[in-house]
Amino acid sequence: MIKLTGKLLNKKIYIMYKRKIPSDLLLQILALFLILFTLASIFNIILVSLGDNKNLLSHLFETVLPRYFLNTIILMVGVGVLATIFGVSSGWIISRYDFWGRKTLSWMLVLPAAIPAYLIAFTYTDFLEYAGPVQSYLRSVFGWNGPRDYWFPDVRTNSGAILMMACVLYPYIYIFVRTAFQRISRTLFETAELTGKPLFSSVAIPLARPAIIASLSLVLMEVISDFGTVDYFGIETLTLGIFNVWLGMNNIVAAAQISLIAFILILLLLTVERYARSNRLFSNKSPDFKGIPKIKLTPKKQILCFLICGFPVLIGFILPVIILISFILQSNNLNSIHFLNKTFFNTLIISLISATIIIIISTFISIISFYRLNKSGRFLANLSASGYAFPGTILAIGVLHFLAQLEVMFQSVWLILFTQPYEAVISGSFFVLIIAYLTRFNAVGFGSVMAGLEQIPRDLMSASQTLGKHFSSSVGAVLLPNLWPAILAGGLLLFVDIMKELPLTLLLRPLNFETFATITYQLAKSEMLEQAAYPALCIVASGLIPVVIANIALSKIAEK
Repeated sequence: MIKLTGKLLNKKIYIMYKRKIPSDLLLQILALFLILFTLASIFNIILVSLGDNKNLLSHLFETVLPRYFLNTIILMVGVGVLATIFGVSSGWIISRYDFWGRKTLSWMLVLPAAIPAYLIAFTYTDFLEYAGPVQSYLRSVFGWNGPRDYWFPDVRTNSGAILMMACVLYPYIYIFVRTAFQRISRTLFETAELTGKPLFSSVAIPLARPAIIASLSLVLMEVISDFGTVDYFGIETLTLGIFNVWLGMNNIVAAAQISLIAFILILLLLTVERYARSNRLFSNKSPDFKGIPKIKLTPKKQILCFLICGFPVLIGFILPVIILISFILQSNNLNSIHFLNKTFFNTLIISLISATIIIIISTFISIISFYRLNKSGRFLANLSASGYAFPGTILAIGVLHFLAQLEVMFQSVWLILFTQPYEAVISGSFFVLIIAYLTRFNAVGFGSVMAGLEQIPRDLMSASQTLGKHFSSSVGAVLLPNLWPAILAGGLLLFVDIMKELPLTLLLRPLNFETFATITYQLAKSEMLEQAAYPALCIVASGLIPVVIANIALSKIAEK
């Protein structure tokens, strides 16, 4: 009887497997199409780089390129280490300890993500320069007459850039890591406590490693592609070199080749790390409560935890906002900001629509590549998340090249089917921005979802399909309920990133279409910081909505 039952069960599973092949094949084809569509703009950049650079690249290698490369490495290492310290320590303290101000800090720690790095550079430079309020106050208090009488650190250095960028980029790591900590089985922490092992180093960090690496890769790619901060601080990086070669020397081929150097650098880092953890599992198979058991601290330790978590918030959000508010108070142009009503609508709509589309596509690609694609398909999926490493201006050229080819193809099909003249469908429309955002920010959604997938046991999907559910049904019944915190975290970062994105929006926006980011940059670049304060604060205010929603959702997870 047992053997007969076993044979019938095996036969049923075989029939189910045979039936699911067509639908699985369709899902794989659709996922590969989306992956290749996302990679199309990057491939076009590679095609541009294959042109003749007129021997300019070899000249740059002999002169300035080593310096560009060294400064880029210094910024990557400095920002990566400091942002990891801020993000992981804050995520652990918020998840592990119960102290005064914890609930307020838990959502305030995300707020610096809403401030563009170039904006914080503008505000702190004006605040800390020789004629700024800080040094002026010190001279009046101590009676100093000039710069020879005292020493004051210069913010326009590598160290200043590292601090500025780390304070606005650490929320990537904080959100991912906090979500990962809250998804770890509580049994593992209790077992570690019973055996006397440290919870942080023996359980939390090893299981949160995929989330740490996924978020750190976003930080590093943001550092490589940053232009506003390094340009304002006068730091010669690969990105600044790309702009100098392209705009100053009018050689787009050499600029594309330099951008590929930064691109390859990111790929090497991600490949080495992925190989290092290729044979390790990071999922939790315990079905019990999730999250770290919280402990109550003494008053002194509560103050220490508050200061540790409050420092990056102070530097990355509170002080810049206070400076911006002071600019507004000094300005007498309150009646000239009525144009921001339309700008608010533009920013909100394009950010919301783009973030929704990208997180849906990123989630679909992540799930299919994780469970259904072979090694080559997974490599392409990981490659599709590398657009973040390209500077926005170079990426815009790749997008325009790709869309020009699409328009030619549409025009050919149109002339075959219809006699009416063809009108451009994509060029000059919002589709250009959405496609550009997908190419650049797919890394955010993909990294967040993949980090969540690696914490879900594969046995759950196998058990669901053994019980008679198809793959798509198992995704809805098993994966999405466990994966939605990672999807929410990715969607939050997408919304905020798109809202403050500058180069792509500035170059690819439709006519008469302004966002808070474009207006802020144009005013700040013109040294009109008082006027730039209005749209800058609007960026912060708009980012508060998704931050509050995401924090409420993540807090509910922590309470389960």
